[in-house]
Amino acid sequence: MLAEPAANRAGLGDENSLKYSMKWAEWLGEARIGPFPAAIVMVALYCCLQIVVLPLVSLWAGTGVGVDDSEQLMYMRFLWAGYGGSQPPLYSWLGWLTSSVFGTSIVTLKILKYSLIFIGLTSVFVAVRKLGYSQRTAVASMFGVWLFPQVIWEMQHTLSHSVAALCLSGVLLLALIQLLQRKSPLAYVLFGLAIGAAILAKYNNVILIAAMLAAALSLRKTRQVILRPQIVISLIAAILVCVPTLYWNATHPGDLLARSYKFGIDDGNGALPVALRGILDLGQAVLNFAILPVVIFEVAMLAARIGPSTLRERFPDSEKLVWRILGFGLCITIILMLASGATRFQDRWLLPILLFLPVAFAVRMDALGEKGRIAQNLVITVAAALAILILPVTWAYQVYGGKGQGRVVRLDYQTLYRDLTADGAIKTVTSDWHWVGNLRLADPNLVVLGKEVPGFAALLQEPAVLVWLDKPNPEPGILERIHQAGFVVDGASHSLRIPEFFGASDGRLVNVVKLKKQDAK
Repeated sequence: MLAEPAANRAGLGDENSLKYSMKWAEWLGEARIGPFPAAIVMVALYCCLQIVVLPLVSLWAGTGVGVDDSEQLMYMRFLWAGYGGSQPPLYSWLGWLTSSVFGTSIVTLKILKYSLIFIGLTSVFVAVRKLGYSQRTAVASMFGVWLFPQVIWEMQHTLSHSVAALCLSGVLLLALIQLLQRKSPLAYVLFGLAIGAAILAKYNNVILIAAMLAAALSLRKTRQVILRPQIVISLIAAILVCVPTLYWNATHPGDLLARSYKFGIDDGNGALPVALRGILDLGQAVLNFAILPVVIFEVAMLAARIGPSTLRERFPDSEKLVWRILGFGLCITIILMLASGATRFQDRWLLPILLFLPVAFAVRMDALGEKGRIAQNLVITVAAALAILILPVTWAYQVYGGKGQGRVVRLDYQTLYRDLTADGAIKTVTSDWHWVGNLRLADPNLVVLGKEVPGFAALLQEPAVLVWLDKPNPEPGILERIHQAGFVVDGASHSLRIPEFFGASDGRLVNVVKLKKQDAK
């Protein structure tokens, strides 16, 4: 018998792989496991796996967590109306609640993060289903959101408030759709609560809220719902949720605006150069944020032979709503950029504004029959494959943390804590940066303070130490806060060599100096 040509064998293998992938996508898009859609169960299992494995690899390596999680370790001990660093309080409130139940640990941090990710993704799924679309369209929408690099990668090892923004943006879309369909007093209350929670999750969610209201007002059927007198119920509910934080912000303007420098406001000579610079940086941020899902959806549509003329077929109101949310969101962002003179944008800031771009693509495919179904299946396949393939990389990054600021994860904080307390217990640790929040993994009762912590003077209690990394001297800002609190440096500093995973054999340099309360004159 003649041997089958290698090319034919390769082609047959490729064809079988494609068929298997499409069957896998069909199963995710249509199947149910008990009462739940299979895709929802898969996302739940993914989140549970990360909750278990990420803390285990950190425990094995003897390491801590990254910059954003260490900041939350610093804050989650306190239930305040507001926190430092220009950040809203919701994530820290939820951190306080979660740590009250599960204790202070890396597991607690992961439970919080992946619970919010799960709620955000499933809210998108339910919202698309409530709009009347198929389960496959809802899965493609949900998995499309998963394709954003900030979601599939960045959120796995960093970010905190952006995770809350993802969650509450999805919840807000679901609440809006519920309101448009039910029009009941309870729906208005829930919509108002969702608005308030979304603002407290990330302040730029205000843009999403404005875009949603503008999109709803632009359509005749939905306009009637927004203009009903009952919308006052939503406004009152939202205000009641936000009042404590709004008051805190009004009385702590320095903390509210602490990181406003990141926007690069009026960073240029003349209005036109500033505007051009802002537009260019915003365009780059949009590209960085959305490039992956856009490319994958476009390739899926090309593979399904969906032409531009087909895409322009009549849009139903439900689809118009999604596209107009996106359009109004971008327009409002540009107007605010020009009005404020902002010239710098980080791609993750666009999360509430562009989050529903994959939803818009997925619902457009739903109207295109069999070709649209093929494209949706391809998107589901690619997203599921990427999510699985990236898992071991997230586990490695959990203990490696990169070469920049994320390197702080690699320190052995148990050893650092033992060395700090070798001469006696300490009550407070301060630093010029919030990496020291990791020390609460060694002692949950420890008070850890960075220069942005509100109420610094009241919280700084003896015995206290100041610690900093690598440099001969700490940043002047933390020394100023210490002096304002009535404390002074007690003697000369000394250096510790702390083991660092993947680091130099002699460890990383940590400088320590004791603090004492200055005698009142």
